[in-house]
Amino acid sequence: MMDYGFMPSHGAPVDIPDDFKATAGEPLADGTPVASEELVIEAMRTVYDPEIPVNIYDLGLIINLEISDKGNVDVDMTLTAPGCPVAGELPGWVADAIAKVVGTGEIVVALVWDPPWTPELMTEDAKLALGMF
Repeated sequence: MMDYGFMPSHGAPVDIPDDFKATAGEPLADGTPVASEELVIEAMRTVYDPEIPVNIYDLGLIINLEISDKGNVDVDMTLTAPGCPVAGELPGWVADAIAKVVGTGEIVVALVWDPPWTPELMTEDAKLALGMF
């Protein structure tokens, strides 16, 4: 069962609590092979902010990714702006996408504000897609 914590009405700018987290997944059975970082990143690349035609990973919103030897995944992510209308939904979308990867256990996606997002965090592909060259 997914827990999205704080959910705004769709499209409305919101104030997100500093400790906002979304969770998904279940513990892996002992002996289950753990997913690779590449597979988890590939899953995160399927998540888009509806207002920006670049996935959240290439946009530079993923600040930290840790996968434990038990398959639990911890992600720290930020937003391009704290008042983002889907701020309360994006972490849940990321958690759901990762939970679909075979070999992942419990997933926690936390919103962080430090370091703040800047365009320098974007990949070259993202900058090209947004015409920033």
